Amino acid sequence: MSDSGSDIVDPGTARAINSGRETIGVLLGSAQRRLQHVFIAFVVGLLGGIFLMRLYVWPQLREDLLVESASVIAQTPFDVILMQVKIGLFAGGAAAIPVLLYHAREPLQERDIIPDVNVSTLQILGLAAMSAVLAVVGIAYAYFLFFPLMFDFLAGNATGAGLAPKYSIVKWTEFIFFLALSFSLAAQLPLLMSALSYSGIVPYETFRDKWKYAVVGIFAFGAFFSPPDPFTQILWAAPLILLYGLSLYLAKVVVTMKRGREHVDVSGVFRERWNRVLGAGVLGFAAGYAVGDFGGVAAFNDALDFIGSSVNVPTAAEAFGVDPATSYLILGGIFAALALLAALLYYVYVAIERAAQTVAARGGPGASPADIDLGILDAPGVRAAPPETFAQMSEGEALAEAQDAMEDGDDEKAQAILNRYDQVQERLEAEAEAAAEGEGEDSNPVQSTAAGMVDAFTEEETTEDDIGGYYYDIRFIFDSLRSRAFRIVGSFMALLVGIFGWLYYGGFGDLRDDFIARIPQDVQPAGTVDWPITLHPVEALVFQVKISTVLAAICVLPLMVYYVWPALADRGWVTGDRRTIAVWGGGIVGGLLAGSYVGYTFVAPEVISYLVYDALRAEMMISYTVSNFAWTVFLLTAGIGLLADIPVTMVLFHLGGIVSYDTMRRRWRVPVISMFAFGALVTPDSLYTMLLIALPMVAMYFVGLAILFLVTLGGRRGQSGTAVGE
Repeated sequence: MSDSGSDIVDPGTARAINSGRETIGVLLGSAQRRLQHVFIAFVVGLLGGIFLMRLYVWPQLREDLLVESASVIAQTPFDVILMQVKIGLFAGGAAAIPVLLYHAREPLQERDIIPDVNVSTLQILGLAAMSAVLAVVGIAYAYFLFFPLMFDFLAGNATGAGLAPKYSIVKWTEFIFFLALSFSLAAQLPLLMSALSYSGIVPYETFRDKWKYAVVGIFAFGAFFSPPDPFTQILWAAPLILLYGLSLYLAKVVVTMKRGREHVDVSGVFRERWNRVLGAGVLGFAAGYAVGDFGGVAAFNDALDFIGSSVNVPTAAEAFGVDPATSYLILGGIFAALALLAALLYYVYVAIERAAQTVAARGGPGASPADIDLGILDAPGVRAAPPETFAQMSEGEALAEAQDAMEDGDDEKAQAILNRYDQVQERLEAEAEAAAEGEGEDSNPVQSTAAGMVDAFTEEETTEDDIGGYYYDIRFIFDSLRSRAFRIVGSFMALLVGIFGWLYYGGFGDLRDDFIARIPQDVQPAGTVDWPITLHPVEALVFQVKISTVLAAICVLPLMVYYVWPALADRGWVTGDRRTIAVWGGGIVGGLLAGSYVGYTFVAPEVISYLVYDALRAEMMISYTVSNFAWTVFLLTAGIGLLADIPVTMVLFHLGGIVSYDTMRRRWRVPVISMFAFGALVTPDSLYTMLLIALPMVAMYFVGLAILFLVTLGGRRGQSGTAVGE
């Protein structure tokens, strides 16, 4: 245990906090001394952003990116001016930050907060120009190719589901702005990876060896932030993957240049391969001329039409304003330049690769020990290699190196590689165990704090050991699901994909039409009701994903409880027959279906009719948003079924001997607090919506207690369960 509370913050963290405070203080001090310059830059950026947004940017966005089936609306009288001011504030901040950093660089260097790097003004301007060019390329790709295809798809998806795409001017503009900003930042990847590799913060080998994770991460990011059709995701992911490969190339160049400039012989490689470089240019010219002459642009536009896109790429003659024959020559020249650039970059890479092998083999002063090529060394060299060479290797890599040595007939070297790898790994494991034991002796401030917080909800004092015991119990329970994780996750994903696919391919529109048909005709006169609208381009898509996730999670819950049952029973948290879970799963599905039928057929149409009638009587035009309208219908249909499942679950758990009525009655605080926490999690908008979700759940819990009170004759019959935690 620690002697004082000051041990909670370690010295390293304290130093980092103090350094951050000092940095902020220096920046504020510099801003105070040069406030006039910073303020002028901010005001110029602010006014420039507002006027550009008002006079040029907004009309151009509407002309280029707003599809015919969509429109833009203002929800409040201040939406337009506030949107312009928001963009202006961001532009002002972007203009003021470079001025502030310029004036603060010397004070920061004097306090050793930033290193005094010997970089010329010309180099800084070159990096800034390169960064600006990359940002412009990223924004141009998004604006001229990605955005038109994406908005065309999103509007088509909304109208196909019976929704009216009436985008809020604030949400639509901010969506475009932040997506364009994300593309401009993603375009900085070559500079970022090169800088991290050159400085040694993240070694180049890490970027090279973990490329698979980078590709998966790019596709995962694209799955969340782009429409789900494969073509749009490829448009999102393909340039980022190519950019990652280019960034790897540049990082390789700068790192090798740093480790051994004298070994790089680019001119020698060019002298050897000049004919191939020239041949690549000739082939590129022929390919570009053929694309123009044989209708390559028209074929590409036909492919876009086939996938339902209204975007058309102009031909070279249309783009350059020349006759077709001249446009073919221009297109051939562009392709030739690209081919020459690709060939030059490739042979630079060949020179860099040779230099890297030379530096690693010689172990020069600029080489990292982890970069030594074992394939060049003999058995004595392997035994003399530094430990860092083997510390970053995996077991598979060590076995592969040994296998290569055996295939070369050097069994001694193969055995030396395996011996050195085992020795280094054993030492690292011993150091890790010693560090873990040292951390275990310290006090855990999280557990001690949690123990005090839990006291408020229990009748007895909760100690730190109790919290630790709960932690190990929970971890044991989750660990028990690992062997069944494939089935659980597979079932969840299958249900999620199935429900989403049904909603996406017309199910949502069919439900909407059928539900509106159940509303009396006198409250849905033609031409006065918009059912419903989407204020954000991805609002309909996000709702379909959310509702699919909720339904899939509900359906897979009994399966997860069935598999976790042995662990719960081993910890004494539940008793009874596990086969009750099957009955419970059927009860949940039955209650959900029955409650949803009642709500969909009787409750929801009556409630919506009443709300619509009042609005129409006041001569209002109704434009419900898809989120509010659809979630209202969902809560009035499936929500009733979910509420009915609460007392059904309580009765089944008591009769099955899983959790007794006495436990549910005495521990009522736990489920009640959990219900309020669930309401706050799923409805973060306001306190009102949280209560709207939580209070009916709490009411149904007490309905379940009342039913069990009658079933057990006041708790005097059928107490076969065991209280949780007893």
